[in-house]
Amino acid sequence: MGMKAKLTAAIEDVRQRVRVAKAKRGRARSRATFIAITGSSGKSTATSLLGHLLADHGAVYSQFLANSMRSLVNTLYKRMQRAGDLDYVVFEAGAHGMGTIKPMADIFRPHVAVVTMVRLEHYSSFRKIENVAEEKGTLLDALMPGGFAVLNADDPHVAAMAGRTGHRVVTFGMSEGVDYRVADVHAAYPQLLTFTLRWKENALRVAAPFPADYFWLPVAAAVVTALELGMPPEKVAAALKTFKPLANRCEVVSIDGGPQFIVDAAKSPWHSLYMALDMVAKSTVARKRIVLGQISDYAGSTRKYHYAYKVAREAADEIIYTGDNAHKADPGQADIDSGRFLELRSAKEVSDHIKRTAVPGELILLKSSSNLHLERVALAWKHDVKCWVPSCKKREDCHTCGLYEVPYEEHDQHVRGLRRARRWQRVRRLFGA
Repeated sequence: MGMKAKLTAAIEDVRQRVRVAKAKRGRARSRATFIAITGSSGKSTATSLLGHLLADHGAVYSQFLANSMRSLVNTLYKRMQRAGDLDYVVFEAGAHGMGTIKPMADIFRPHVAVVTMVRLEHYSSFRKIENVAEEKGTLLDALMPGGFAVLNADDPHVAAMAGRTGHRVVTFGMSEGVDYRVADVHAAYPQLLTFTLRWKENALRVAAPFPADYFWLPVAAAVVTALELGMPPEKVAAALKTFKPLANRCEVVSIDGGPQFIVDAAKSPWHSLYMALDMVAKSTVARKRIVLGQISDYAGSTRKYHYAYKVAREAADEIIYTGDNAHKADPGQADIDSGRFLELRSAKEVSDHIKRTAVPGELILLKSSSNLHLERVALAWKHDVKCWVPSCKKREDCHTCGLYEVPYEEHDQHVRGLRRARRWQRVRRLFGA
């Protein structure tokens, strides 16, 4: 490393230390109840939903999707300084490797720690599921005095975390003996998720705007936490009716006179793939198609694309594989000849094919890791999408980026133009123009 690079790194290190110090001061000044949510799946949905529920119970700030140390520090030292009247702060804590949650937990110091599930995510970093469980469990170690943990008792790795804390533990799940028991779970799109939540002498019929039954887990995690924080059940039920699910996470996009998309293009870990395929299989829509892109977080060979195809072909009328691993589906010549399987190399090819062949009312699942940005296939029905680059390397989805109507090679120029326009607006306001 050259002298200039060393100096730059040293300056950034000092800046980060200053930000962390300010974050700790911001956290110490706040009188809010701090809630941290982690898990291999469902944590973003649980965080956004809990923030939505608690907004009917007090002033809330929620931080989800951006779940790293940097985002936490920015939240605490920027938001807390001017948000002294907050009642709740809800943060999604993501684990990207060993030792990534503990520093966040030590700064955040939650009053409530919620864990949804433990699966073998970020395989190259964790290597085995026990390491994931250990890292997620460090969230409980940082609980404030008088705090409590909300744990999914159906997951043995999560349930075992109760033994590492002396704080109160609240359990939920479908198992016997839990504090909050989930029963009668049902979803068969277009019928959306419903289930019954029972605790003590109480029962709450939960209806949530999700197309798959496996969403009971993050929904129950959020509802149980809201109830434990004193929110009346009737207010919880009412708030659920106005919740809008996160974009790209089983988001339903219905086109008037066209298809119905379920856009699940934010992530595609191997452990959750079959749940998405099962969602399509359970749907009562007459015609169904599945578009499968990149699968992530798995050990072993890419034969998993073939295993996934064998399940997908039983759930839908047409299976479209796209991306660099599309050729690994190995569907068999009969499925290729009949049109049951189609291999397309890019999101643009998928979009063009669906535009040509769409049937009104049909259901199309878009499932992939975020790198392919398959959400563009649904966006193209309502917007003039011009950014079809196969891989833009951007982490945010196309909704967040907002430049999908601009050709990729013009993005930088377009952004510079927007910045210039904003600067001129500030100048005109300054001089009263």
